[in-house]
Order: sequence, then structure tokens, then C-alpha cells
Amino acid sequence: MSLKEIARRCGTSVSTVSRVLNHPDYHCADRNLQEKIWECARQMKYLPNTAARNLKLGASLEPEKARTVDVFLTRFHSLDADLFFKELYDALQEELLQNGCHMGRLFTLPDITQRYKDLRSMQARGPSADGMILLGKCPAELIAFLKNQYQSLVGIDRNPTNFDYDEVICSGTAAASAAMEYLISLGHKKIAYIGDCSYEARYIGYYQSLISHKLPLDHANIYPTSQTRAEGYQMMEIILRKDSLPSAIFCANDSTALGVLAALKKSRRKKYVPSVISIDNIREAEMASPSLTTIDIPKKEMSHHAVKILLDRMEHGHREHIRVELPCRLIVRESCSYAAP
Repeated sequence: MSLKEIARRCGTSVSTVSRVLNHPDYHCADRNLQEKIWECARQMKYLPNTAARNLKLGASLEPEKARTVDVFLTRFHSLDADLFFKELYDALQEELLQNGCHMGRLFTLPDITQRYKDLRSMQARGPSADGMILLGKCPAELIAFLKNQYQSLVGIDRNPTNFDYDEVICSGTAAASAAMEYLISLGHKKIAYIGDCSYEARYIGYYQSLISHKLPLDHANIYPTSQTRAEGYQMMEIILRKDSLPSAIFCANDSTALGVLAALKKSRRKKYVPSVISIDNIREAEMASPSLTTIDIPKKEMSHHAVKILLDRMEHGHREHIRVELPCRLIVRESCSYAAP
């Protein structure tokens, strides 16, 4: 399908469509238009014309059947609930396209659970896709089902599994430790945590850092959430009503931290300005006011390796489950400062 047809359907120029689809580092000024172009390309099953590239490299011009890859968003009901996974999904679209693959269906947990029930009662057919990429940790009870449905699975997450399937990770524990080490280096001792606390690597990194620095683990400073912006806002409102306030707040993800910053901006306690740090480094973090100090999770690189591993698995390049771990890094911005003496 031609770029010209995608441009016509999206009401834009062919050059804009080409830049969006064929240049991974390009970001359209109109974010809605960029998403519309990707959605149109996915629906039309657009793939780049690689004939000229193959000819230049001396490769065979005989076209191969394009692979189709489904995506399972394991934690949230929508990509909009956590922009980290939205950006991961966008990076996956680009990576699959560059590797001559089609993006298949996006499944959420309710979708997969219903599909599991339907298949058990023989009311649904098996998947039409060649493989699946999991965004987040797959519920243990669904792993065997998905392995039966898809011969090739790759997970992208901050928490490793017990080698249940191929995976690309960036350690949530290491990211949390990096965030805590930075806060502690600024002199903070009373640090609140807002995020998931159930077998969550980032929570483990939080309390291990406190223990290693001989700082008390005060459960009054721990606020369990499912890590959404709305809950970050709500938890910050609860903190603001307390007499004893933390000097710093560590949020498990950027979405939560953006909610925290919004609550602080509307607070009447203008003299209370805690340091706020989080994990992910989504694009909105840099545009926040103040700009958000965060730990970068390399989303594009994780997507790149996930697609390469998935294709290698499809081509029987490896049999054992493998894990690729990528490093995180601290991004210092305006939301953190030295603790008051």
C-alpha cells in the first residue's frame, strides 16, 4: 500500500507520512496526526518497499510472508492509563515496521481473560498472529495459555520472570535504587513512596536503599497505588493534610509523579516544596512544571531487542528462554533539590 494513499486518508502530505513511518527518530509536531498515520498504516498493513534496499545489498528480491505480532498490555485497560506503555507501544510499531512485520491486535487483560474462557468453551478460534509481545508482567495463570496460543512470546518489563518466556528488562530495583541514592545524596532522610507494593521491584529498591543507609522504614510514608496520575494526585492530597511531611517523594512511575506535581501546584501549603523523583522518563516529564527528575528506561532499545528476539525465536534461532537486561540512567531536572538543614 502506497504512502500516497495513507497521506490521502490522513489529510496530509506524502513527505510527512514518509518521515513518520520511515524515520524512527522523527516526531511530528501534531501528535494526533502522527498517531492517525500509524493507525492508518496498521489498518492498511503498510510495509516499506524493501526491494531497492535488498537489491543494493545483493539480497534476494523474492518477498517473504510478513509476520504479524499481537501485543498484550498486561497491567492496564488502556494505553492512555500509563504513558510509559504508550511510548513503548509506539516504539514497537516503528520497530516492527522497520523489520517488515505487521502490528496485530492490542489486547488488554480483560480481552485475554475472555479469550481464555471462550477458547476453553470452544467459542473462539486461535490467534491469527505469528507471535506476541507482552508489555508488563504476565499474570502467572495466563502464561501456559499464551504459550499454547503463541509459539513465540517476548516480554518487556521492569520486573524479571523466572525465565517463563523470553524477555527484555530494565531492572526496576536498580532504577529505584538509583532514584533513592540521588535523593539521599541531596540529604533527604524522610522519603515517601507512592506506587505498587505487591512483589514490585521498585518498592524493593526503595526499602533496600533505606536499609543500606540505615534510615528507618516508616510505613506511614508508604502509599500503595496502582500507579496512575489520578492516584498520584489523591495520595499527594493525603500527604498534604498531615502535620509531619516528607522532604522528598519517590514515585514508582512518571504518571504518578505528574499527579503529585499537579496536587502540589494547587496546594495552599506554598512553602512546602518537596523533592519529587520517579522512573520512566516519558516525554511529558521534561515538559512538566517543574521539569521532572526521573530515571530513564530505554524504551526504544527495549523495543528493538524485543522484536529481534521474537523474530529469532520464530526462525528457531534459539530454544532456551533468554533475558536481555538494559541499564537505566538518572535524568536530573528541576523537581529535586537539597534537603533543608
